[in-house]
Amino acid sequence: MRTRYFLALCTALVPVMATLPLPMAAYAQEAPAAKAAVAMITVNGEGVVQAAPDMATLSVGVTTQSPTATEALAANTAAMDGVLARLKAAGAADSDLQTSNLSVNPNFTGYDSGAAPTISSYVAVNQLNVRIKALDTLGVVLDAAVSDGANTLNGLTFGLVDPKPTMDAARKAAVADAVAKATLLVEASGGKLGRVVSITEGGGYAAPQPMFRQLADSAAVPVAQGEVGVTAMVTMAFEITD
Repeated sequence: MRTRYFLALCTALVPVMATLPLPMAAYAQEAPAAKAAVAMITVNGEGVVQAAPDMATLSVGVTTQSPTATEALAANTAAMDGVLARLKAAGAADSDLQTSNLSVNPNFTGYDSGAAPTISSYVAVNQLNVRIKALDTLGVVLDAAVSDGANTLNGLTFGLVDPKPTMDAARKAAVADAVAKATLLVEASGGKLGRVVSITEGGGYAAPQPMFRQLADSAAVPVAQGEVGVTAMVTMAFEITD
């Protein structure tokens, strides 16, 4: 009877034991080896490409003063009409002319005497940006602007009509500079330069470098158009291999 009872008990325990979790040692697997850190180097590269400008932007203006705001603006309008007419006769297109500022402000006096300031007159200002694509006419355009009413010259800048080709050349030069610098440093330390990990770009126009070339018309205002320097900057990261 006891033997029969023992066999029945063992038979009942077998399914239960089969469902019990195995010891932790049964699940233990070999942990993967930690990945070795990759040595890296980060450098900055710069590329500068000089190009002769093919356009200029001239900022001229007309300033008039009259007892009333209406008179000041009317006188200013008449003078600016003359400036625009001369500029167009010199070859400036309508699309190359843009008003950048127009204002009429009171002119106060009486500060020095200690009395309350009063309005003695009104000053009207009209500023105009002129884009000039034919640089050999720049001196003529300057003469035309001041011959018929423009009495302020606010600035002259040079640029490129299409800066992209020059900018792309500067980008290539910046990358080449970064690669050369990284190669020098890594090889000097006994390693070899690996693949590129990242590239970050920055940059833009640099200040024009004077070239002092007088424009063709000797009777016109002499202007040195210089060169436009386009600068590209990159930051590059590389792997270092053995």
